[in-house]
Amino acid sequence: MSNNPALNTARARLNQAHLKGLPKKTRDNLRNVAIIAHVDHGKTTLVDAMLWQSGAFAAYKKQEEGQDRMMDSMDLEREKGITILAKNTSVRRGDTVINIIDTPGHADFGGEVERGLEMVDGVILLVDASEGPLPQTRFVLRKALQKNLPVILLINKVDRSDSRIAEVVDEAYALFLDLDANEEQIEFPVVYASAKAGRASLTRPADGGMPEEENLDVLFDTIFSAIPAPVYHEGAPLQAHVTNLDSSPFLGRLALCRVHEGVIKKGQTVSWIKTDGTVERVKVSELLMTEALERVPALEAGPGDIIAVAGIETITLGETLADLENSHALPLITVDEPSISMTIGINTSPLAGKSGKMLTARQVKDRLDKELVGNVSLRVLNTERPDTWEVQGRGELQLAVLVEIMKRESFELTVGKPQVVTKMIDGKLNEPMEHLTIDAPEDY
Repeated sequence: MSNNPALNTARARLNQAHLKGLPKKTRDNLRNVAIIAHVDHGKTTLVDAMLWQSGAFAAYKKQEEGQDRMMDSMDLEREKGITILAKNTSVRRGDTVINIIDTPGHADFGGEVERGLEMVDGVILLVDASEGPLPQTRFVLRKALQKNLPVILLINKVDRSDSRIAEVVDEAYALFLDLDANEEQIEFPVVYASAKAGRASLTRPADGGMPEEENLDVLFDTIFSAIPAPVYHEGAPLQAHVTNLDSSPFLGRLALCRVHEGVIKKGQTVSWIKTDGTVERVKVSELLMTEALERVPALEAGPGDIIAVAGIETITLGETLADLENSHALPLITVDEPSISMTIGINTSPLAGKSGKMLTARQVKDRLDKELVGNVSLRVLNTERPDTWEVQGRGELQLAVLVEIMKRESFELTVGKPQVVTKMIDGKLNEPMEHLTIDAPEDY
């Protein structure tokens, strides 16, 4: 998998030459949007409110009776109140559909953000009305601007008693300018919301006040006016990009794809273009699309649709499913390099076997290999010891989450202290650098 964006862009231009001369069309009834924000600014709560108001949960129970944050997919996310895995849902409004990607807000899970942005045509930048743009806001916004995605600014939690709405909007504009946003990107609409109350408006409320509208209709309308519809070329051969992976106890590995061109059908034989450039014929044994929180079988999907494909056991991120007779690869997904590493090995203490069942080196290695399937920003390297591995990631939180998940799966582990990952560039030893923001009282 190449980590050179310029090389991938050049390849993409070369691979898309076959589309020249074909008429461009748009799917006006569909929008694909990602919600990006700093940790705990209310992304998942907003997605929940959008699902409730679209009637997705009407068959189950009223909103106030429901489980908090339906989009949280594992116990750790619910306990810590953060998003760890990027995940998608679908909101239907009459004849229109909005595919929403809920992304993590922490830089340690940047690989999830990057592949989430590969699926969408625009983003909603969520900013807390009191805290304003924070370091991770800069991180996720930079990723979106690099991909030239249009942005909707949503000021959330306007009903907080300590909100300072006008100042936060000005700080957001300053952040866009600081990140070299172009003229089109800086002309973004601003929506004021209280996700917890399920209300939004285009009119700025007083600090601590509620948005004037009683629902999120304004937000839905803004998505359709500000986020472009998926563009495709009429008559173009199939191109679907693998942007995420999942698994099903019944279907095995699932490739989550964004269809860019053409149509894909259940039972169809397609070309699978791998990361190394080789091509293999495979059959789409099952085709699934998301409705609210459930994946439902579908017969076919078109440009702009986000789908899950079963039947390809070793498919991985960034690969392309293409037309059998006219195969063209899409660019590989690039992610930032790991910056922190630590060793993970079997429990070698005399008390081994007291708290877990997964004790052998083979079981630990199999679990680490399984994690690599869907986690593009993680690397696992062999060490001098056969029962210990060096795991590299984007930060301590990402590695701590992996260890905690393995612990809950009954693994017993020995874990080394985190070390900075160094790299030789042009004969010189380099190490990662980070920008640090410190908020201190004015007295100091």
